[in-house]
Amino acid sequence: MRRTAARPSAGAAPADTGTAVAAGPAGHGGPAGEPGGSATAPPATGAGTPDASRTAPDVLRTASDVLRTASDVLRTASDVLRTEFPFHLPRGYVDEQGTVHRDGVMRLSTARDELIPLRDLRVQENPAYLSVVLLGRVITRLGTLTSVHDGVVENMFASDLAFLQDFYRQINAEGHTRAAVRCPHCSEPFEVELGGSRLGES
Repeated sequence: MRRTAARPSAGAAPADTGTAVAAGPAGHGGPAGEPGGSATAPPATGAGTPDASRTAPDVLRTASDVLRTASDVLRTASDVLRTEFPFHLPRGYVDEQGTVHRDGVMRLSTARDELIPLRDLRVQENPAYLSVVLLGRVITRLGTLTSVHDGVVENMFASDLAFLQDFYRQINAEGHTRAAVRCPHCSEPFEVELGGSRLGES
């Protein structure tokens, strides 16, 4: 009789014959690290993953721009609200002890500052005395003097008085002590200190 080999049933796993699977060509099968084995590929960097070496400088640059902008805003606000201005006298006021005082501060004038001196008898007798009384009110500091008044101003040198008169006009009419001009030779713009006029002059 002819013996018929039994067929495996559907879905049954093939029997392990103990025969090893031969390594295929390079890149096809086989353990990693052996000839023909598939090497483990490095993890790919996603397109959306930020590059730390380039992101950090960008963040620092952005922070620097923000700080610079904030500094400009504060500087502008300071200029708008500024009411006191430092000055340096050309010669300086000499006190009774012989000490020379040159550095001082002048504040902006108010309507009261300009009206009160008009009641002063010295101003009524001599209108030129108006600037002396007025400057005595708006100069808040001069050197190491404990107080500044019209008696100090009237004992200043004429050049210092003229300087203060002009300085008063500059800060009250312009709000600062600078003027933008242009060089007549190279047309380069720059700033200079205004000067030359007195109180009451345009």
